[in-house]
Amino acid sequence: MEPYPSDSSKKFLIVQTASVGDVILSTPLLEKLHALYPEARIDVLVKKGNESLFRKHPFITRLYVWDKSQKKYKNLLSILKEIRKNRYELVINIQRFASTGLLTLFSRARETSGFKKNPCSLLFTHRIGHDLTSGRHEIERNLDLIAYIKDTREFLPRLYPSQEDYDNIAPYTRQKYFCVAPASLWFTKAYPENKWADIIDQIDEQAYIYLLGSHADAELCNSIAGLTRHPHVVNLAGKLSFLETAALTGKAVMTFSNDSAAQHLASAMNAPVTTIFCSTIPQFGFGPLSENAFIIETRENLSCKPCGLHGLKKCPEGHFKCATTIETEQLLTRL
Repeated sequence: MEPYPSDSSKKFLIVQTASVGDVILSTPLLEKLHALYPEARIDVLVKKGNESLFRKHPFITRLYVWDKSQKKYKNLLSILKEIRKNRYELVINIQRFASTGLLTLFSRARETSGFKKNPCSLLFTHRIGHDLTSGRHEIERNLDLIAYIKDTREFLPRLYPSQEDYDNIAPYTRQKYFCVAPASLWFTKAYPENKWADIIDQIDEQAYIYLLGSHADAELCNSIAGLTRHPHVVNLAGKLSFLETAALTGKAVMTFSNDSAAQHLASAMNAPVTTIFCSTIPQFGFGPLSENAFIIETRENLSCKPCGLHGLKKCPEGHFKCATTIETEQLLTRL
């Protein structure tokens, strides 16, 4: 296919209906398409719950939101009807599941691009490999989906908090502060509560510590706050939007996180970030990307690490040494 001319009639659709972190790691595609075709229309499809990541985004014309909680496929069909009306030049499907694969095939787009792992990819215009063993970052793999258009330039994740977002977090930024995001959907990716408390105890008592997370993480954050002796620990779990959280991490001295969405929020703001990898490894390609980014892992050579790509509900070996053998002093240099 010939490269697209740079004019305002071009329309692109990016499909990423996975988790928050995966959506953030799709934003380099937005950045690159806008850089190549600044007048083109760029639309995005996400699952319900992640749409606030793109509130007032300067490059997005339309945001499709797929509600998977009820009438999942009826809702997807309704979105497909709207997509077909737009006759996109290119639909870029980052997902590797049949539902979005079928949506891509029936989108009426001029071209389609997706990963070979999608069961519908045999009928895509462009099929790209997705290798987790090469050590490449996920954003590089995602950018492969449009590398054929013009060049292989890389772009980093980026989010765009509004002035309203910055105004809302202003009361928290009037003093020196650190952010700690202690939660994970997976037990084996979560640094233990008592160890979070240990590092918080080492932070300057004049600084504030903001515990970040969703509503579901509030109890965990309360527990950690109860374990620490630090006088200025504030539980903000469930109290901030994604973009408010991004804005807050953007001004923090440091954000400490598990291998979770919090590190990607910090990366999207090019904010200082320290990521603790327990059962997973950065070689999978999901590490932090800020200029001031650092990864911490156990110093022990564990034959059981990694035990999975996404983490597990419990340690298969029963000892959880990938987390418990990480020492507080390893984090102290990041203070």
